[in-house]
Amino acid sequence: MVPDPAPGRRRAPTGLATRRAALDILTRVERDRAFADVLLGHRLAAFAKPADRRLVTELVLGVSAWRGRLDYELAQLSRLPLAQLDPIVLNVLRIGLYQLRRLTRTPPHAIIDTAVSLAREHRRETHIGGFVNAVLRAAQRTAVALPDRRRDELDYLAIAYSHPRWLAEKLVEWFGTAEAEALMAAHNEPAPNVLRLNLARGTPATLLASIEREGMTIARRGLLPETVYLKGAAIFASSAYGDGLFLPQSEASQMVTRLLDPSPGATVIDLAAAPGGKTTHLAELVGRDGRVIACDASFVGLKRIRELARRLHHPQVLVVRCDSARGVPLPSASAAAVLLDAPCTGLGTLREHPELRWRLQPDDFARMAKLQLPMLHQAAATVKPGGVLVYSVCSLAPEEGEKVVAEFLRTNPQFVVQPPTTGPLAPLINRDGFLRTRPDREARDGFFAARLARRQL
Repeated sequence: MVPDPAPGRRRAPTGLATRRAALDILTRVERDRAFADVLLGHRLAAFAKPADRRLVTELVLGVSAWRGRLDYELAQLSRLPLAQLDPIVLNVLRIGLYQLRRLTRTPPHAIIDTAVSLAREHRRETHIGGFVNAVLRAAQRTAVALPDRRRDELDYLAIAYSHPRWLAEKLVEWFGTAEAEALMAAHNEPAPNVLRLNLARGTPATLLASIEREGMTIARRGLLPETVYLKGAAIFASSAYGDGLFLPQSEASQMVTRLLDPSPGATVIDLAAAPGGKTTHLAELVGRDGRVIACDASFVGLKRIRELARRLHHPQVLVVRCDSARGVPLPSASAAAVLLDAPCTGLGTLREHPELRWRLQPDDFARMAKLQLPMLHQAAATVKPGGVLVYSVCSLAPEEGEKVVAEFLRTNPQFVVQPPTTGPLAPLINRDGFLRTRPDREARDGFFAARLARRQL
């Protein structure tokens, strides 16, 4: 953790507390492989002003997303190789450069002064402040040119949009240059704040009225009746949240549940169910006369599902511990509706989790597919003739989506792709019969989902 200033030191520059919090979070994300959104959730309550909370969030997520491009510039501005810098000092430079390049409200001299103070809090050597000052002053004077696109287009795309080069190459391979560039640009945009209204607790109109009374502003409605986009953040201290009137959940995630389309009163199995967003959405769809059996390998995950179901008033949710890759402790061929939202690389969620792009490795997609395919086989074993199985991942990688389903269908001819032909999701189904969403299209997360039906005997 970044230490507080020593007693008796000079008065800290205005805004140092917000930058100190951002520095601490960024350091822990990199050092401990922690998740930025989780750490933000723990730290933001310490700031009373909404503007301060927004700034800390902007700095953490913005620096995480733009780290590659920031480091490209810093490498040309610093007299020392970045690999030789103390990690905290490097993050101080990233925060300072990010503000100089992308934030306009703070004067450059204040940005640099704050960065120098942060560096000196961490390292008492007198030269540290001078070094940070020199690098950021150079950045203020000098605009570092991007790589020449005509010489090396992949290098340009990787630096311009701050992605690892291998990932830029993969996106171009999968989608072509123009679509890959649009995707990478969208990855650097802030994710919208999306809610799922709990329609078990009221009509959309009454729920929206309750939310607005508590100070939340509706930006627009989503494709589904329960989907709402906010202008600004959700207020989790509100009675509407405590009473279970809504849950933060991306629109693409909500679409996966709707793709299964269980009937009211049905029994549904949700595999790899934690943290419970889709489980409780299924409970809303099947109603009090239905039942949702939520399975997960993690005790902590099951506890979170149970707590969420309790807050949202869904007593029809039952939890079962199981590793879905090894077997599901339920009767074979007994379920009419099964959801498998499989563990994946999370490539479709880089707006919410920008740090993931620096953690992923080229072989991660194939590695995850080796886990996903056995889980899909185990899930299919529970589906009865005439029943439906939805397989989904929050990833853009074909290796985790289309290729897993193709391999499954090759050895399971009793299943067929059964996309919806009517309703709000029908226009989003691609020519192969799959649901595919992307952040560069309607600002939705990148999800893949396939609706698979088991033939009648």
